[in-house]
Amino acid sequence: MKYGIILMLVILTGFILGTARLSAEVEIALEAELANEIVDPMIIADDKLASDGKFIWMEGAPVTGGGDRGHADFIINIPEAGDYALWGHVIAWDGNSDSFWVTWQPADPDENAQQTGNTEFRWGVAQGAAWHWDRINHWLDGGTFDREWELEEGESLLRIAVREDATMIDAIFVTTNVKATAPDQANVRLPDDNDRKIQVEGLAVSAKGKVATTWGTLKRAYQ
Repeated sequence: MKYGIILMLVILTGFILGTARLSAEVEIALEAELANEIVDPMIIADDKLASDGKFIWMEGAPVTGGGDRGHADFIINIPEAGDYALWGHVIAWDGNSDSFWVTWQPADPDENAQQTGNTEFRWGVAQGAAWHWDRINHWLDGGTFDREWELEEGESLLRIAVREDATMIDAIFVTTNVKATAPDQANVRLPDDNDRKIQVEGLAVSAKGKVATTWGTLKRAYQ
């Protein structure tokens, strides 16, 4: 009887731990300036209030608007299949400096949103003159809606492309918590030294023996 109870406790504990592992969110924190590729006129700039003191943008006065040239590409190794959301740590001064184009392949098609102007990929950045978190959305003609991407395990290519100059992005947070509508609900965080080390080494999460060149042909097609 005693051994039967112990066995039941072991099974129950394993079930609880297994359930906890299954329910744990995938969370990846990225530095914008450590993108795998940054194309002019998107550039790296300094700000002591930004994560690790740097951010990226198309330089310009916040009232000029314009852009549609330059981008940053991030190769992200997705550790498990599922639905994903993205948050950006941003500054958007006004209505002329509050948007990017965002595509995340292979969930999104091989499309240059700067050329097509497809509003499915237009991110209307929440305005604010101090660094703040904003969930990446569709800014459609009929309103603004949070975006979700269905991704398989393996490498993916995230592109943050200029739509308006002076829009700033400091960091990106990747999560499977697609239901969160506020930063605290999503447990967003800035990258730490370990996150930066992983990002610099080539992939956004542990490589699992994979090589970070899968997207080379795709990236050349974009250029």
